[in-house]
Amino acid sequence: MKAFVSAWLVTCALAAPAAAFAQSAVTAANAPVTRAQVMADLARVEHAGYRPSGDDPYYPEDIQRAESIVAQQQAQKARQARQ
Repeated sequence: MKAFVSAWLVTCALAAPAAAFAQSAVTAANAPVTRAQVMADLARVEHAGYRPSGDDPYYPEDIQRAESIVAQQQAQKARQARQ
């Protein structure tokens, strides 16, 4: 039993640095979005045809359609930049 507890403590001690590193990497990837980034994103989807309103019966579909148009445009720009 004493050997099991010792092995468990060693395992936890070795796993702690890996868990701390993984969390710092996730935190960096999920950095907060700035107001300017949100406004630019809204301008892009509005340019793609999205019209925000409070009583839109097609809400999920129309924003998703506009976001897919924006994604296609960005992919096309990336392909052109590589050429």
